[in-house]
Amino acid sequence: MSDIPTLGTFLAEAAPHIFVLDFSRYMIAASLVAGTVWLLSKTSWASRKIQTREATRADFKREFTSSIRTVAIYVIAMLPVIWLFTAGYLPTYQGEYGWGTYALYLAAIILAHDAYFYWTHRAMHHPRLFKTFHLHHHKTITPTAWTAYSFDIGEAFVMVAFMPIWLTLVPTPNGVIFTFLAVMIIRNAMGHAGLELHPRGWASHPVLKWISTTTHHDMHHGGSFKHNFGFYFTFWDKLMGTEHPNYVATFNRVTGTKEGAAAGVPAKTENPQAA
Repeated sequence: MSDIPTLGTFLAEAAPHIFVLDFSRYMIAASLVAGTVWLLSKTSWASRKIQTREATRADFKREFTSSIRTVAIYVIAMLPVIWLFTAGYLPTYQGEYGWGTYALYLAAIILAHDAYFYWTHRAMHHPRLFKTFHLHHHKTITPTAWTAYSFDIGEAFVMVAFMPIWLTLVPTPNGVIFTFLAVMIIRNAMGHAGLELHPRGWASHPVLKWISTTTHHDMHHGGSFKHNFGFYFTFWDKLMGTEHPNYVATFNRVTGTKEGAAAGVPAKTENPQAA
């Protein structure tokens, strides 16, 4: 224990490195998704753009600057927790593990985070909480990959709270944590891509329909504030009756299936709630 730095020393030494690490994670994921969307927009997939409205320069500036703030909040919140693990005050995962254990831990943390996200997200839409916690994120009507970290201060603290809660309750292998953090930011950027990235038929497939799509979250941003609160999956929305009734038809319209056209969903909309 004598080799463990004090909390103050640890914060001073680790803060810049953790900030760069998490900001790089955001930049890499957002850049990859934004670049993919840009390339696809030069192909026939351009028709998969979900809204007619274009994100503005002001949107991008707001999202990017607030994302920097979000990373700073993540660092402030996580560094004391990391120090507690380093100092041995909180338990860490011990021992070897194989691919089976790795897969089980990864599935468990993703399922837990999806439940956490659904219920905290839905709670932040309560009239007493929305303005303080979630309004800033909803200033974005037309999402882009850069929207992924565009949170107000309160929401950023809510979002980062999942990791210390999970790690305190469930000591998890470092490899699983690394993979989860990568999956989380990539799925976040994909959910805000503005262009449907999933194959035709996904939203109505017997198995794949339980995994959320870009359209699913885009409809929430475009005006449907009482629907589509989920992150990785759709089962909480389906179970709790909060999935938008036109979600599947809108997805089919965006991906160019006959079912979408037959459902009478408008070709493009800036307010999916009105669809």
